[in-house]
Amino acid sequence: MSRIGKLPITIPSGVTVTVAAGNEVTVKGPKGTLSRKLSPDMTIAQEEGKLTVTRPNDLKRFKSLHGLTRTLINNMVVGVTDGYVKKLDIIGTGYRAAKAGKKLTLNLGYSHPVEMTDPEGVTSEVEGTNKIIVSGIDKEKVGQYAANIREKRSPEPYKGKGIRYEDEYVRRKAGKAGKK
Repeated sequence: MSRIGKLPITIPSGVTVTVAAGNEVTVKGPKGTLSRKLSPDMTIAQEEGKLTVTRPNDLKRFKSLHGLTRTLINNMVVGVTDGYVKKLDIIGTGYRAAKAGKKLTLNLGYSHPVEMTDPEGVTSEVEGTNKIIVSGIDKEKVGQYAANIREKRSPEPYKGKGIRYEDEYVRRKAGKAGKK
């Protein structure tokens, strides 16, 4: 059995989960509604405030889908109750961020400012001038938007300048050796 797949998903109060035909799962909660079409091979059962995912047999394909299906549903439940947050730090002289409406403007040492628009269901905030907070209810969208922001100027190993996740460690390299 899959260690993750066999764990039941507890549904908190205030959250409703509906499983339609073809494993179309819809989760409604205090922060919003998420819907996703999952593999029709998995069996999703709901009883007494818990969801369980079972697989038809032990083929490799079903084993890999088992844990994935359970995790995707759990991420939807956590998203509509708590939401997801990614924090990014901007490090570098003259590097800064500004927010106007849904538009995020980044000055990252290029000859032009980089402008990004928040995708549907994801919001970004700027704290000070060098901290960006990306939040939303869909884990996949929040993570992808944060990765797209980081990609505009990834941290480099010599001076450590760039955009990095708050808890990310950048391994530093020694610079060029001087003449003696």
